Amino acid sequence: MDEVKKIVGDIKRGNIAPIYLLTGEEPYYIDKISEFIEKNVLTEEERGFNQVVLYGREVSVEDIVGNAKRYPMMAERQVVVVKEAQHLSRTIENLTSYAANPQPSTVLVLCYKYNKLDKRKKLYKAIKKSGVVLESKKLYENQVADWIKNVLKSRGYDITFKASNLLVEFLGTDLGKIDKELEKLCLVVPKGSQITPEAIEVNIGISKDYNNFELKRAIGEGDVVKATRIINYFGQNPKDNPFVLTITLLYSFFNQLLTYHGLNDQSPKNVSKALGIRPYFVEEIQIAARNFPMRRVSGIISELRELDLKGKGVGASISQQDLLKELLVKIFR
Repeated sequence: MDEVKKIVGDIKRGNIAPIYLLTGEEPYYIDKISEFIEKNVLTEEERGFNQVVLYGREVSVEDIVGNAKRYPMMAERQVVVVKEAQHLSRTIENLTSYAANPQPSTVLVLCYKYNKLDKRKKLYKAIKKSGVVLESKKLYENQVADWIKNVLKSRGYDITFKASNLLVEFLGTDLGKIDKELEKLCLVVPKGSQITPEAIEVNIGISKDYNNFELKRAIGEGDVVKATRIINYFGQNPKDNPFVLTITLLYSFFNQLLTYHGLNDQSPKNVSKALGIRPYFVEEIQIAARNFPMRRVSGIISELRELDLKGKGVGASISQQDLLKELLVKIFR
C-alpha cells in the first residue's frame, strides 16, 4: 500500500505530522502504523515520560486534548495514541478546535477502526489540513493472494500460486490473521525459499489436498470420486472444516457460474472482470460451465440455500457428515 510506505518513509526521515488519523474498515494497517509510531518516534528513554496510550472506551475528548496539550519532558516530542477512537464517534467532532491548531511538540494518533470519519465534517477537514489521514480499505478476496505474495517478497520469500490461494481459502480476508501465519512460516522456512502448499500443510495444518479450494475444483470438473474423498475428510475433521464455510464457498461458486452463463461476452478478460476473479480462475469457471448448464446451476443454488438452513438447524437436526453427503448428492444427481 503506497500510502503506508509514504507515511513510514516520512517518519523515518523525520517528517513527522502533529496528528495522524488512521481510519477505515481494515484494521491491519491502522495497527501497523500505530505500532511503528509507538516504537520509532521516541527513543526508549523518552517513552517513559512522553508516550501515553489512551482508549476510546475509557476517555473523553477533553482527556485527549488535555494530554495532547502537555509539553514533553526532556524530549523534543511526546506521543499520544488513542486506540479504539471509534467509540468516541458521538463526541469526536469536539476535537476540531485542537486539530485546527495542534500542539507542534505532540504527535497525536487516532486509531478509528472499522469505520471512517465523515469527510464533510470539520474535524476531518482540519486533520487533513494539519496532519495525515490514512484510509485503510478492506481488500477484496481476489486481491488478498497478491497481497500475500507482496508481503512475503518484502521479507525475502516467494510463494506458489496454489499456496497463496490455499491461505486465502482457509483464512479469509483478515490480513492480521494471515500475517501471523506468514510470520510462523518465515520462522521455519529458510529465507529466499519458495513457500509451497506442502510447507503450509506441515507448519500451519491446512491440508493441501483436502480443502474447500480443491473441493470446488473437483466439483467443477465433475470429479465425483475426488469430491467424495474430500467430503469424507471434512466429515471426519469437522472442527477444521466447518460446514458453513463449505456451503458459503460453493454458493458463491455457483452464483459465479450463473453470472457466467448470462454473459454475452465470455472472453477470459471480460469473465475475469465480470466475476471479480483472477484470470487464472477463468478456465476453472469455463470447465464447470460445461459440466453444469444454466438451468442445473439455478436448481443447485436453490438446493444450497435449503442445505444452509438445515446446517443452521432450521427444520432439521442433521450431522455435518450427513449434510456434506447430501450436498454432493444434490450437486451430482
